[in-house]
Order: sequence, then structure tokens, then C-alpha cells
Amino acid sequence: MNYLKTALLFVAMFALLIIVGGAAGGKKGMLIAFGVALLLNFFTYWFSDKIILKMYGAKPVTASDYPAYYHIVRELSGRMELPMPKLYVINMGVPNAFATGRDPAHSAVAVSPELLEALDKQEIEGVLAHELSHVKHRDTLVMMIAVAMATAITLLAEFARIAAFFTGGRDDDGPNPVVIIALYLLALIAAPLIQLAVSRTREYMADENSARVTNRPQSLISALEKLSAWSKEAPITGGVPATASLFIVNPFKENFFVNLLSTHPSLSRRKKNLEKVGSELGVL
Repeated sequence: MNYLKTALLFVAMFALLIIVGGAAGGKKGMLIAFGVALLLNFFTYWFSDKIILKMYGAKPVTASDYPAYYHIVRELSGRMELPMPKLYVINMGVPNAFATGRDPAHSAVAVSPELLEALDKQEIEGVLAHELSHVKHRDTLVMMIAVAMATAITLLAEFARIAAFFTGGRDDDGPNPVVIIALYLLALIAAPLIQLAVSRTREYMADENSARVTNRPQSLISALEKLSAWSKEAPITGGVPATASLFIVNPFKENFFVNLLSTHPSLSRRKKNLEKVGSELGVL
């Protein structure tokens, strides 16, 4: 059901991009929007992991650098039948983690040193199993495509709005400025809503898979409580908020509107979901 939901959300996002393109430039605009979508997907597939790692100053590490980190990932990768991903550390100043890569054979896991210090071994296992679940199910690629598509829709809608401003007074057969403005507002609302729906769906799945792999949902619950508290007390000021969906918890400053459009489910909902899994496993 979650896979079907994700597929439908991507269809909706793609359709919105084509509709906005058509409103901005008719059939030609639709073709341009279609081309942009293809180009974005190609670029995201091949280069998104390198961009994200560089964006957060990720440094590759080996078993000798962080032996506990390395051995936990190696053990979990074997249990989940995954190739060993490349390992990185990111200097964020707060405990957090993310995974990236277009497929399991080209994947990377990045954690902040603070996460390795703030959590105990079982909590770290829960977090890393969550990230490896994203790798196993190619969520890393899915979420980056969602980010790219949402950005494209917003930029195209902005272009259409500007075009409507300059052509609004003309008496020709061009697009109706009122329709374009309405679509612009729709795109501004719908694009991030679809993106967050995609992300939330994948987060629930990764939480559940982590609980099943470790057979300890309580460890992930405990880790999420600690990481969420850290992020609220010391949100990061650098980075790009559009990448928040990649992290296990949102590292950026929150407010009412950010929470409303958050790419992550609320902590209470994630805990409730994990407790349900724990009941099914007979461990909670």
C-alpha cells in the first residue's frame, strides 16, 4: 500500500508540473515541463548523492577511524542483505544522520560524531537500521527526486506568474492571467504538500523496518526522542531546508508553518507506529 501511495503521489507531482507548464506556455510549455522533469530526474539519479555529501561537508571514514560505527553498519548490512555502503561523518554540531545514493550498490550513510556520542549502541543500531532501510528500498533516490520535482514546480509557477504580469494587459489568445495566478498559488501549496506526503510515507516504512530488523522498536523510539530534543534545542543554521527530508529528524528550526508542512511525521505518531510494530513482534 505504501509503495502504491508513493507512486500515486509522484504521478500527482508530475501532473502538476505538466499543468503549470501548459498554463504558462500551452503545448510548448507542457513539452518544456516534460523535458525539465526528465532532465531533473536524470541529474538527480546520477549526481544527487555527491551534491548532498559535499553540501554538508561529509568526510569519508574507515573502520580504523570509527570502529563501532563501521562494525554496526557492516553487521546490519549483512543482516539486511545489502552491500556495505560508504561511510561518512558530517560536522553538524548536533546528533543526526542521513543516507543517500541512487541504489544499494552506490549508497552512503552519514552520521554526525555527536550522534555516536549521544546514543547508546542499541539506539545507534536503531538509527542506522532506519537509514539502511532507506537504502534497501531506494528511498534515498525517491526523496531526492521529490525535492527536485517540488523545486521545479515552484520555479515554473514563479515563471508563469511573472509572464502573466507582463502579458496581463494584452488582448490576445495567450493564457489567462487569472488562471495562471490561481495555478501559481496552487503550485506553491500543492508541491510541498506532495513532497512531504512522499517523505512521511517513506519515514514510516523505514521506522517499521528498523524495528523489525533489530527486534527492538524501543531503541529507535528512545533514539528519536533524544534526537528530536537536540534538534529543538539547537537547530542548525547552515544547510538547505529543502533537504530536511533526508535526515532521520528535521535538523532545522521549527515553527507552526514548518511543522504544518514538515517532511517528517510527528514524534508522537512515529512512536505510536513503532509501538504498534512492537506489539506485533511481541516485544512491547
